[in-house]
Amino acid sequence: MATHDHDFQAFRAGQPYRVPDVDEYADLAGALRDAVAGEVRFDEYSQVLYATDGSIYQARPAGVVVPRSVADVRETVRLAGDHGVPVLPRGAGSSLAGQTVGPGCVVLDCSKYMDSVVSVDPDARRATVQPGVVQDDLDDRLADHGLQFAPDPASSNRATVGGGIGNNSTGAHSVRYGITDAYTEELDVVLADGSLIHTREVVLDSEEWDDIVGNDDREADLYRIVRELVETNREEIDARYPDLKRTVSGYNLDRVIYENDAGERVINLSKLFVGAEGTLGVVVEATVSLVSRPETTALALYCFDDLLDAMRAVPVALEFDVSAVELMDDEVFRLARESGEFAAYAEPIPERAAAALLLEFDSELHDDLGAAVAETNRRFRDQGRAFDVVEAYDESAQADIWKLRKAAIPLLMSLEGDAKPYPFIEDATVPPADLAEYVGRFESILDDHDTSAAYFAHAGSGTLHIRPILTLKEGEGIEAMRSIADDVTDLVAEYHGSFSGEHGDGLARTEFNPKMYGPQLWEAFRDLKTAFDPDWLLNPGKVVYREDDPTDMREHLRYGADYQSVEPNAELDFAEEGGYSHLVELCNGCGTCRQTDSDTMCPTYRASRDEAETTRGRANLLRAAISGELDRDELYSERFQREVLDLCVGCKGCLNDCPTGVDLAKLKAETKHQYHQREGASLRERLFANVDRLASLGSRLAPVSNVAPSLPGARTVAAKLLGVAPERDLPEFAGQSFESWFAARGSRVDPGGADHRVALVPDTYTNYVHPEIGKAAVAVLEAANVHVAVPDGLAPSGRAAVSLGFLDLARERAARNVDALAPRVTEGWSVVSVEPSDAVVFQDEYLDLLDGDAVGAVSANSYGVCEFLDTHRLDEAIQFDAPDESLAYHGHCNQKALNRDHHAVGVLRRAGYEVDPLDTGCCGMAGSFGYEAEHYDLSRAIGEILFETVEDSPAETVVAPGASCRTQLGDRQGAERPPHPVEKLAAALGE
Repeated sequence: MATHDHDFQAFRAGQPYRVPDVDEYADLAGALRDAVAGEVRFDEYSQVLYATDGSIYQARPAGVVVPRSVADVRETVRLAGDHGVPVLPRGAGSSLAGQTVGPGCVVLDCSKYMDSVVSVDPDARRATVQPGVVQDDLDDRLADHGLQFAPDPASSNRATVGGGIGNNSTGAHSVRYGITDAYTEELDVVLADGSLIHTREVVLDSEEWDDIVGNDDREADLYRIVRELVETNREEIDARYPDLKRTVSGYNLDRVIYENDAGERVINLSKLFVGAEGTLGVVVEATVSLVSRPETTALALYCFDDLLDAMRAVPVALEFDVSAVELMDDEVFRLARESGEFAAYAEPIPERAAAALLLEFDSELHDDLGAAVAETNRRFRDQGRAFDVVEAYDESAQADIWKLRKAAIPLLMSLEGDAKPYPFIEDATVPPADLAEYVGRFESILDDHDTSAAYFAHAGSGTLHIRPILTLKEGEGIEAMRSIADDVTDLVAEYHGSFSGEHGDGLARTEFNPKMYGPQLWEAFRDLKTAFDPDWLLNPGKVVYREDDPTDMREHLRYGADYQSVEPNAELDFAEEGGYSHLVELCNGCGTCRQTDSDTMCPTYRASRDEAETTRGRANLLRAAISGELDRDELYSERFQREVLDLCVGCKGCLNDCPTGVDLAKLKAETKHQYHQREGASLRERLFANVDRLASLGSRLAPVSNVAPSLPGARTVAAKLLGVAPERDLPEFAGQSFESWFAARGSRVDPGGADHRVALVPDTYTNYVHPEIGKAAVAVLEAANVHVAVPDGLAPSGRAAVSLGFLDLARERAARNVDALAPRVTEGWSVVSVEPSDAVVFQDEYLDLLDGDAVGAVSANSYGVCEFLDTHRLDEAIQFDAPDESLAYHGHCNQKALNRDHHAVGVLRRAGYEVDPLDTGCCGMAGSFGYEAEHYDLSRAIGEILFETVEDSPAETVVAPGASCRTQLGDRQGAERPPHPVEKLAAALGE
């Protein structure tokens, strides 16, 4: 068997660095391109993108195939086998044990195209799906039938069903529903030779059984071998497999032969592929059973002064009919309180809580949820050691608590410094009755290794995610990890537990499976692997390993003792993030940026479903560049700029939505700046960075300037010379700028009698294209008895310069504006912007560009116009008379990133409008991005997602504060430019 196990640590150890030579796989890549309708990628960027997942591991694959069909999968497996190259199936790549990384493999990414719900049979409570369907998308499809797929991992908003089958996934409700193998009924599986089999329940010694084993083919051999392995090893299986709700280590020899509901003894190979991590075959279609969705639920969060007291309460909780029993400790609460996104969710939890036990009750088990909670209150709070309880009955309050719980893993990975709570033994499982004693002894192991851990997760099933805090950039930390894992697996074996109750074996735990299962079953595992995969080419080294090639958890680490990265001489201030490189390394691969159903990030991924266009993908490529994984000069290559950085729209959604706060917009701005310093900038980039000057000229020359773009050939010239998309209508300039209008008009509110004084900062769009928006802002502010001034001598905000990476220009403009505005702020003035992205650049980026008290004061006193009204409740003094009109509100992604987007909705509602706040991401226009010819199609694809949400809203009119958003929405077929919210407020002023 040919192997392609490349030593990626060689560079870091000072040895000659060798990456997989693309030419080494040229024959295979060519054969795949000829045979496969999907995407075939064997370039270095794709290798880097798929070298990591959500775990601590990294290994370069040979290449990636993104199949469109079962035929593509079969051809890939067959051709890879012919070339002696391993195959690794992968879903969202959110695995935590390293299941979906492998050196020299062909990665099969089924998440992009093979993502359909094939059919739903609500009467039979079954659904048939392709492996790439995201679990939340499946559940959305099932919601109308009152059904759901029971396993619910915390990553369900991006994790695929196929990946869940590979890992035998589960989640918070395993107490109630169990794990994936219980719901996997039938599978279509591609075997190692490219053949396809369909697995289902087969009654042993029946006519169907005889028909199958009577054939002379692979399928017959497999059925005979599996039955023989199970029956021969029955006593050892009964003795070795733990009696737990959650056991996902090893192969499911204990579950493949069983008695069905009809009392028949059956064999179902489907159960064997569940949890096999792609080592036995590639699942290409699955029929899963479903459960009813409870109509209502209630949560009770019990707070304890001591972690062990919470653990002792777990067996008591299981005496009640609970749907979930989850744990969170004080470290999770602390990190949440310090996080912009999750601070509000942690607010109800008392500061003194060392741990909290979360109990869920549902209406299928309880007629009176309040009574159920009252009963557990008596047991835990009144008679037990819980000192407080947080109850949640409505969906919103419960969603907040669940968001906090599901964010525990990525929150913990956001700890400052190189020491992190790493996943390598975090889902060991013991009987719940032993949890308190187990945790006490676990803590002793941690003490022996001079470290600590965070505790959270599925206490009711005996699965605690305990993550020791280590640094894996030091040899001592790596050896400590291995030693802790060895000690903990000994401890778990003593309690007859499972080394993994959720996250599987992968590269982290496979080496310990002989300890758990003993030599007899270990040999049975090897025999099973050989039967299904004779050349051991399917995801080798996971679940089971060859005797001459053992899996070692210390190998293929993302970071190692010799890991080094380059820290650039940055123009922006990265002190708060611990440096540029540390901000890059905050990406732990959890894949939250692949979510598509809510929040903002990552808009380009939502449109393309391409790993390269996720925050994770860009962070991985940046890390590869600064660590030497890629050639160091690659960071300044045209390809890196075009394919990695330029496709980031700078929405800043990752600043808030990424649980570890990987601010890709900031990294992009800095890296683009470094590139400009070294390689220069294009004419188009310079024009867009100085768009204010262009707009000023256009306004002065209007209406002549507005005719020019419509002249024959003008769009073609603009496209060829500047790369401006000919499909876009250019803005029409106003003959009188807003500044000119205000200078002639002045303020109507005397500053001496005003309640507030405001320096109104006009953005380029408001000033030169739509001054009526600025006029509306003045009218509303003055109606609230605010004195408005438009200061002379202000520079453009610098938003365009920051976004395009002209940070020296942005700093000049920021300094000029702070110098002009700081004296007013000192006198009690506020700075107000009509354009959200301008407000955010004052609030956020200025702090990275400038030092000193003055910029801090200007930042702290800067607002968007609706944010200013709402923060000071100024609109309550206005006598609004709003028309009877319903509004759909699309917020600006930059404001969402700073949690400042909700203000407009409150003001509009108090003005008398009915408002539907849309759950939308970035519009896709993103300043100049949507005007650039090479980005037009992607911009429109992102916009189409927004358009669908707008069209689904029952509201009559869409409003949006962002100029880019209004442009994109106005470019819809038959649509007009949507108003700014402040225009609607002005319209509600009456006379």
